[in-house]
Amino acid sequence: MFCDYEGADYRTRFWEGADRAYEDAVERVALSRLLPARGGRIAEFGAAFGRLADLYAGYREVLLIDYSRSLLQEAQQRWGSDPRFKFVVADIYHLPLRDGVLDAATMIRVVHHLADVPAALRQVRRALAAGATFVLEFANKRHLKAIARYALGRQAWRPFDLQPVEFAPLNFDFHPRWMLDMVRAAGFEVRARRAVSYLRVGFLKRRLPLRLMVGLDALLQPSGAIALLSPSVFVQLVALPANQAGAELSGDAIFCSPRSGAPLRREGDALVCDADGTRWRVDGNFYDFKTPV
Repeated sequence: MFCDYEGADYRTRFWEGADRAYEDAVERVALSRLLPARGGRIAEFGAAFGRLADLYAGYREVLLIDYSRSLLQEAQQRWGSDPRFKFVVADIYHLPLRDGVLDAATMIRVVHHLADVPAALRQVRRALAAGATFVLEFANKRHLKAIARYALGRQAWRPFDLQPVEFAPLNFDFHPRWMLDMVRAAGFEVRARRAVSYLRVGFLKRRLPLRLMVGLDALLQPSGAIALLSPSVFVQLVALPANQAGAELSGDAIFCSPRSGAPLRREGDALVCDADGTRWRVDGNFYDFKTPV
């Protein structure tokens, strides 16, 4: 139902060892423009090794959430000394968060690995307080390169079809209209759209200075309000009223059992659910909800 990057060299292979400085920089531009600079508690879903964690400097508490223990351990090595951070190993379809405990959330480079997008969006919405901001990034199937490839007969799938296309196992591209319908159905209002990574082309990266490419992309991003034809799309969403805010909860009280949704109590190095009998390991600021102990 989703990719598990456990044990993968994602940081070194996909980012540090690859030519993706442009993608990193323009995603930071988009996120900085759409996410409130300050707030209470924020969660990044699919945070991996914490690539974007420095952008949450204005938040009182930061939850970095991922299904991969190993990637979160890398994030902990970098950010673990900051008392604002919690590192949470969890399944996006069964989040161990109480209703309404988040003031903001992000999900970048994640949803294209999810087979059941509506279920994941419902879980995110449940964890957000009414009025909270959620910045979502998704891979766009109706981008200019895909349209050109289809027109030249080099691509079998139509970029204009509304349904997602799975071009590789658990790798999906989405039509913008389909994705925007899904977020609205999950209980979000769309406030802003940004078209990102228009210049994600090998020969441009080899010939143009990075600073120039990032500056051009920053100028092009607001065009997403008119048309979404870029490989990556960022949307700023606001959670519509649906549940009571739980942001006043603190510490371990923000968590619940991912199986029953019942509250948890601390018992030594574990969080225990009396309703379903599960125990979940805690090691300092590292919470493991992947496999009960």
